[in-house]
Amino acid sequence: MACELSLGRKEPCKDVVGGIKNVYFVDFGDFSAITYTSSTDIVASVGSNVASFKYEVKGNSSFEQNITSSRENGTTFFEQTLNLTLHKLTKEDNKELKLMAYGRPHVVVEDYNKNLFLMGLENGADVSGGTIVTGAAMGDLSGYTLTLTGMEKVPANFLDVATDGTVATALSDAGFATPTVGTNS
Repeated sequence: MACELSLGRKEPCKDVVGGIKNVYFVDFGDFSAITYTSSTDIVASVGSNVASFKYEVKGNSSFEQNITSSRENGTTFFEQTLNLTLHKLTKEDNKELKLMAYGRPHVVVEDYNKNLFLMGLENGADVSGGTIVTGAAMGDLSGYTLTLTGMEKVPANFLDVATDGTVATALSDAGFATPTVGTNS
């Protein structure tokens, strides 16, 4: 049977932390040659010279995956949800976030443990909600909140981590061009 388990799991060390460090957006359909190891589901490559756009995030951002399985229907899928908080309102961000909402980008999520998750590999991720907010009090958020949702047959694949352990090398090895980074105006 194809669904047989293949390994156990010990209690891990307490050497990880939560949170998202960076998010990389790729226009839907820009992956030209996805290769991955079926035994590990790790993506080794998405093509060559794939353009991405890096968003630095800090605090109040999360990535979750919910498993939905139905014995009655014989189906299982994974809902991938990315919640982002982006500080500061700008006319440039308004335009980019509008384009993001109109499209369905692929998303690479980098956590603080140097894990890279590929969200929306096959179907992309849709902006399913969010706000553009000025805040009311001096200490309130003036910026954006975004929720992106993807539905896939498998959980978000890990990207192969580079032998030198750096995210830049891992992205380059997977076929990404140097990410386009915005300004901090």
